[in-house]
Amino acid sequence: MSSPALSVVMPAYNEARHLPATIDALIEAVDRSGFDAELVVVDDGSADGSGDVARDAASGRIPVRVLRQENSGRLAARRAGIEAAEASLVLLLDGRVRIEADALRFLRRMVQAGQLVWTSHVHVVGDSSYGTFWGLIAELAWREYFDDPRTTTFGIDQFDHFPKGTTCFVAPRHILLDAFDHFESRYADTRHANDDTPVLRNIAARCGIGVSPRFACTYAPRENLSAFVRHSVHRGVVFLDGHGRQESRFFPAVVVFFPLSAAIAFAALKRPLVVPAAAALCSGVAAGLGARARRNRHEVRALALVTPIYAFAHGVGMWKGLVFLAASRLARRDRAAPAS
Repeated sequence: MSSPALSVVMPAYNEARHLPATIDALIEAVDRSGFDAELVVVDDGSADGSGDVARDAASGRIPVRVLRQENSGRLAARRAGIEAAEASLVLLLDGRVRIEADALRFLRRMVQAGQLVWTSHVHVVGDSSYGTFWGLIAELAWREYFDDPRTTTFGIDQFDHFPKGTTCFVAPRHILLDAFDHFESRYADTRHANDDTPVLRNIAARCGIGVSPRFACTYAPRENLSAFVRHSVHRGVVFLDGHGRQESRFFPAVVVFFPLSAAIAFAALKRPLVVPAAAALCSGVAAGLGARARRNRHEVRALALVTPIYAFAHGVGMWKGLVFLAASRLARRDRAAPAS
């Protein structure tokens, strides 16, 4: 039997609720594309039977393999899936991401034309203010693209001006493996690592990355308060790992954040009214930015309500990341110290 033309690598950690819809969307896109594809699911120590759910959802419709490992994080899960992939072209696809029906048909035409590396145009669809917020922060951060979505290619010089991510990303297997080989987190535990930005920056330095509204997917965000806060803290941790580096355009914001947040915390201990005042200011600035960007009333309201929560949780994550960073550096220093 010939090898597949496309291997879809899907890391999964407690995503059983989302996997059937994700796999249904994937199979429809594969069927429309003409790709001969396989699905490699890496169950990263799930407690909800994610691997079995994925196997049942895919069974009989697409060749599927389920790999299981102890919880080691998305980075390790993706690496295991890429290594196990049989095709020369690999699509990384997360468990909450529904690829659009014609996305792979567009991709196949682009691959035949020689454009092999693509990051997906992501639609964030949610019913709550939390879900709306996730979409807004991406669209406002990358307005250069989202104000005029089009098929284009960017390289390392434009890297920080276009949306990109590995939740739905396709590249030749050898390029992905090489990028993962060169990946280095500054945290000792790579479960907390930013496995998007450094990997993609490595790839963009060598070849163009395509992005297009025709290669699109829909992301299912966290939509209740507890899940939103946990994910926001996690994003703060990975943000420091990915953007606390001089090559990132967000590096100045990282540098300013720590003394500014420490000053606010210190002031709040002396004057507790600083907390609601800071939250109100954060809310007002976010709403103003939304209004200036001509977002609708519901979106401006979501920015006003959710931004203070996100800012606090994301900030906690950045401080948590700083602790991880300090611990990792101390451990490296201890290992490098000569024995007495």
